[in-house]
Amino acid sequence: MKYVLRVALAASVCFSGVAFAQTASPTTYTTPDTASIAAVVNGQVITTQDVYSRARLLAVSTGMNPTPEALKRLAPQVTKQLIDQTLQMQEIANRNITVSDADVVSAISHIEQGNNMPAGGLRPRLEAAGIPFATLLAQIRTQLGWQKVLHQVLGPGLQPTPGDMNAEKKALKAELGSTQYRLGEIFVPVTDPSDEQPAKNFANTVIGQLRSGAPFPIIAAQFSQAPTALRGGDLGYVQLSQLDQAVAATVKEMPPGAISNPIRVPGGYEIVQLMDKHNIGSQMQTMLSIRQVFVPYPTPITNGQVGPAQAAVINQLVAKTHQAHSCDDMTALNASYGNVRPANPGPVNLATVTPPAFQQILAKLAPNQTSVPLVAQDGVSVVMLCSSQQQAATLPSDDEIANIIIERRVELESQQLLDDLRHRSMITQN
Repeated sequence: MKYVLRVALAASVCFSGVAFAQTASPTTYTTPDTASIAAVVNGQVITTQDVYSRARLLAVSTGMNPTPEALKRLAPQVTKQLIDQTLQMQEIANRNITVSDADVVSAISHIEQGNNMPAGGLRPRLEAAGIPFATLLAQIRTQLGWQKVLHQVLGPGLQPTPGDMNAEKKALKAELGSTQYRLGEIFVPVTDPSDEQPAKNFANTVIGQLRSGAPFPIIAAQFSQAPTALRGGDLGYVQLSQLDQAVAATVKEMPPGAISNPIRVPGGYEIVQLMDKHNIGSQMQTMLSIRQVFVPYPTPITNGQVGPAQAAVINQLVAKTHQAHSCDDMTALNASYGNVRPANPGPVNLATVTPPAFQQILAKLAPNQTSVPLVAQDGVSVVMLCSSQQQAATLPSDDEIANIIIERRVELESQQLLDDLRHRSMITQN
């Protein structure tokens, strides 16, 4: 993934799946006034208020009516998610890893942007629905910190060697002509035989909401226990041979857009959605040449609020880019700001651009047209499209292949480390 795409909307990759339905009723049910103990993790208490606040967050994000019955059905799985989150938080603290307030603020800002909310609009939306803002903050801080834990554990071994790259390229070449399936996944774990029926009930509840129109990425981001939850459950394009046999057999018979029934796999239940399928090497891709101008603020945005100093930078950049009529003009303008970020990020495959909102912005640009300002926590960018062309799909770039290997290693380490933490911990549930 090119640098401009990572920087423009920094935290959206992790949190673009979080959205908030307009139809949810905020007054149907409130968190119990008296909190009891739902679970204890190494001496740290999870209360019923914690559980119901998180359950309401799921309900509000999907438009589910948060009746007492609905929240009761969600409670067992939500409790397990909070247990895992507590284990993650404890490991983050044990490793003396900190997540800066600026990173959290940036994530909140991008959630607001992705939901067309004004800056600072997320807190009152949640509080009006009876959800403490701290519920979402804790989830975001834990996700960011857990990623740092995984990178620390993997260390230098995270980066692929030339041998790793060559082996991955060889494997990808062997796949040319075969069918790939783009899947979304939601994983519901079963860690004990007594969890079997509650987990299956929860999976069926989730499927009911999905088939009623709840967006798959939103549900996955909130409640899937797979590492892909951080990107809305998106597995990307995979082959049947890469899947569990039961999942592969189901996917092979699914039409695009379909959502599966619960599929029993080792460790739990899998819910999959078939988003697309194609034969490798037969599809066309849109390749873009773009130029960007990035300008840092004198001070970063805080509390999601664009102040006068940041607004002045944004307005000045917009005015100057309106006078840019070519990509050479954009290159020169970026140089006048000190080339803080490279003007030319290299060829960009439109299909790989994330988050979707940024992909849509680029898709609508005409040659020599500039984008709206892309406001980030530390600065603002404007992008111009130089050219766009269709070409036959080829192997991913070296950057993309490296990302494939890194993500695979991070996902594997995440599951192994969490399993180890569960086995070494004292966990009780009421």
